[in-house]
Amino acid sequence: MSTDRRIVLFDLFGVIARHQRPGALEKMAARCHSSLDAFTTAYWTHRPPYDAGRHTASVYWTEVLNTLSCPADADADADADAIEELRLTDIDSWSRVDDGMVTYVQSLRDRAEVALLSNIPADHADVFLAAQPWLHSLDHVAFSGKIKAAKPDPAAFQHCVIALQAAPADFLFVDDREENVRAAQAVGMNGHIFTGQNELSAVIDAWLPTRGSPPSASELLDGRRRDGGEEVDEVAVGVTEQE
Repeated sequence: MSTDRRIVLFDLFGVIARHQRPGALEKMAARCHSSLDAFTTAYWTHRPPYDAGRHTASVYWTEVLNTLSCPADADADADADAIEELRLTDIDSWSRVDDGMVTYVQSLRDRAEVALLSNIPADHADVFLAAQPWLHSLDHVAFSGKIKAAKPDPAAFQHCVIALQAAPADFLFVDDREENVRAAQAVGMNGHIFTGQNELSAVIDAWLPTRGSPPSASELLDGRRRDGGEEVDEVAVGVTEQE
């Protein structure tokens, strides 16, 4: 059941922020004296519990190094230095935003509630929050490492529903990964697979009520509105509705 609210829930990386900086994995692999393929496999294999806040950065990087049979050095201090170097390089690799998308997201604030749900380790999230003050203006920000649940786990989406005291159908979830959009649908949210700002803008314009004429709760339940005295269908072109 939906209310009169409209909440656009954004993914971060691949939508508002850039994907990992080119060359970053190669740089970290070289620091570990590893091939790129082996490093990339270890990097992503151990990532889920780090993203979900179940492992610290130290535990994560120790697991990566052990998988590669490449301890940082013979003594503990050197190990700690290597892990910190890898951690900082990793954080920097995920630090870029799409300025055009940041501006667009902020522009939606006078038309809808705007929130964020991102898979990101807790230490990365702290740095991102400090570097991107616009995040503090959003209605809610949920980082997986902080809420202890990462997409596509339903718990990540349920966190946002509870935090915003909303109904799942109040949300339009935007992500560049189909598996995450499908997971959002499964808990009752609307979903859109992001491919670009222009397409997204058209989808959101269609999904949001006409300016100055928000639909009532009963009209939303009927899926119909009255405009100028004539009954017309609600249209949400491009929005993947919950099945």
